[in-house]
Amino acid sequence: MNTQELQAALELLGMLATDPRIVVLFALLAIASVSDYRSYRIPNWLTVGGAAFALVYITAAAVSPLTAFSVALGGLLLGFAIMLPLYALRVMGAGDVKLMAMVGAFLGVYETFQAILFAFIVGGIAAIGFALHKRKLLRLLQNAKDVVYEMSALGMSGVRPEAHLDAHQSVGKLPFGICISIGTAGYVLGQQFGLA
Repeated sequence: MNTQELQAALELLGMLATDPRIVVLFALLAIASVSDYRSYRIPNWLTVGGAAFALVYITAAAVSPLTAFSVALGGLLLGFAIMLPLYALRVMGAGDVKLMAMVGAFLGVYETFQAILFAFIVGGIAAIGFALHKRKLLRLLQNAKDVVYEMSALGMSGVRPEAHLDAHQSVGKLPFGICISIGTAGYVLGQQFGLA
């Protein structure tokens, strides 16, 4: 990286630091990651409080408050709706669903969809690494196939499937809140640097 690129990157990071929305989002993601790593739990005060802050701040700071509120609320609902089937199948916890909904309130509809894609990519890489470490890659692949089947059945029938992954079939617990945090931060930074 040459001097001009480094200077441009530092200026961009400086601009990010002056946006209270991004500073608060990154702080909440860091707290959620630490909590998820330590206890496999993401506290409600963090997700609900963060979502409330985002809705109020985005609405108050906007030129068109009603439009800004509806975009933030749409992001919250999208984050919740995309993650909810995975919770229904017991693939992830309720805290992960609420964390993605909170991220949605900060980012809005389009950016939430992109952040979810980044989070799933990070989660997939982490899950493969975890399964390789535990020497359970075939079990992971079987579980992934089962989840795709269950979600397809859920989508086609509109009814929650009866089957779910048994605990003895699990490869292990992965704190997915960390994947959401890294994916979201990666997307936001990538967008600021013109990479995403």
